[in-house]
Amino acid sequence: MTTDQDLPLDSQAVPATFVSKGIDITPKKDQGVIKVVKRQGQNGDRPMIGDKVTVHYTGRLLTGKTFDSSRERKESFSFNVGKGQVLKAWDIGVLSMQRGEVSMLLCKPEYAYGCAGNPDKIPPNSTVIFEMELLNFEGELLTDDGGIMRRIKVRGDGFVSPNDGATVHVHLEGKCDGQLFDCRDVSFSVGEGEDKSIPLGVDRAMDKMQKGECCVLLLQPKYGFGSEGQPEFKIGPDKELEYEVTLKDFQRAQESWEMDLKEKLDLSPGVKHKGNQYFKNGHYYQAVVQYQRIIRGWRWSAEVASSSTKG
Repeated sequence: MTTDQDLPLDSQAVPATFVSKGIDITPKKDQGVIKVVKRQGQNGDRPMIGDKVTVHYTGRLLTGKTFDSSRERKESFSFNVGKGQVLKAWDIGVLSMQRGEVSMLLCKPEYAYGCAGNPDKIPPNSTVIFEMELLNFEGELLTDDGGIMRRIKVRGDGFVSPNDGATVHVHLEGKCDGQLFDCRDVSFSVGEGEDKSIPLGVDRAMDKMQKGECCVLLLQPKYGFGSEGQPEFKIGPDKELEYEVTLKDFQRAQESWEMDLKEKLDLSPGVKHKGNQYFKNGHYYQAVVQYQRIIRGWRWSAEVASSSTKG
């Protein structure tokens, strides 16, 4: 732990001081971001990828000149960490911090403003210093009502996610009141997780995940097993659940625009029947997913036919 008085104002001496007093927190260990802790944070967990974090920060050149400060504006700043919304140095630095921690980050140009710098503020190829305070963090909300919160433990590969009807292969670990009640490898179709005793919240999170991703989902009762509970797992009514989900692999469902007329005709009766069954059993979200698959398919066909007629 150090203070501002421990850091020299001489721009030539600053990097050496950071190297001697700090730690390299870059994944590549190329000294792109070196961290010196000014104030220890609270013991506990750290932010995970995608968490909404709130920080105060002050950015300075090696000369000591301030070029940006949330403190001067008296307004904290929030962003989803690890999502590329901010400088690379910020993503790396904040993911290493605890709530309440204050740290200094020495950031090489490739982790900050690059070869271009920032006009009128930061010269090209500048190494800069950020003082960061992590005020708070919380998981990423996947629904408007806050019923599904995601915290990503391991980032997935690529940018493609499962779609409605996709076959997903997952590993699940479900907990209620801290007790493990569900641990299995299972495959299911997105929108039909109910058939495999998979809570609605896990099903709904699938289209936000990438292959290889491991995340923790915190589910409010309506996205868990609801007011009925789940006798199979000895889960009572209106229980909050925590699920750790690993998306091992998936095969996307064929989109409506990829099908010919015969394929749509063959698919529709089964999908409609499935939707009706869900509706009768009170599983309205799952029913809507099935009905929408039909509507999207025939709407696209109608649009294509209309365009052909106009042509």
